[in-house]
Amino acid sequence: MIEIEQGSGNVYADLGLPDASEMLVKAQLASKIGAIIKARHLTQVQAAEILGMPQPKVSEMLRGKFRGISESKMIDCLSRLGRDVQIVVKAAPRSRKTGKVEVVFG
Repeated sequence: MIEIEQGSGNVYADLGLPDASEMLVKAQLASKIGAIIKARHLTQVQAAEILGMPQPKVSEMLRGKFRGISESKMIDCLSRLGRDVQIVVKAAPRSRKTGKVEVVFG
């Protein structure tokens, strides 16, 4: 019999990696950036010019290697790609002691 373990929804946390929440947010942002680049049929060179970053850095980000790219830079990339970005801060439910960070695309 094969044992199946349900994940938490954050593969980085499931693997016990440091900064799991931050990595999940970056993965979601990078995925959206990649989807926009693909939908606009941009080459990585064209995307790099729009995003204001070197093409090798764009390539790394799109391949999931984004440790050297800040969330702030990724948000700037979305803005440069014509997306409005809102940051909403609200109180966490009393049932939770700490807040959480999540990405919601509308």
